[in-house]
Amino acid sequence: MIERQLDVINKLGLHARAAAKVVSVASRYDSRIHVIHNGNPIDAKSIMGLLMLGAAKGSQVTFQVEGDDETAAMEELEDLFARMFDEGE
Repeated sequence: MIERQLDVINKLGLHARAAAKVVSVASRYDSRIHVIHNGNPIDAKSIMGLLMLGAAKGSQVTFQVEGDDETAAMEELEDLFARMFDEGE
């Protein structure tokens, strides 16, 4: 299992468009992917769950990825966060 903390650095936080991108990435992998924010674990393949986290700009979320393709999944999620969900702000 891989566990990493990622910073939410985009202006609007983990809002609907950003959450949809996380779900899109997570859904491409067979690994189990959970996001934890303020002690609440959520399936990263659930857009409603991600939206309920309320992760605003400046928040830290922890990703736990477990499965045969966990390394590739974690790398793609880290890249998505680093690119600020392609929002440019």
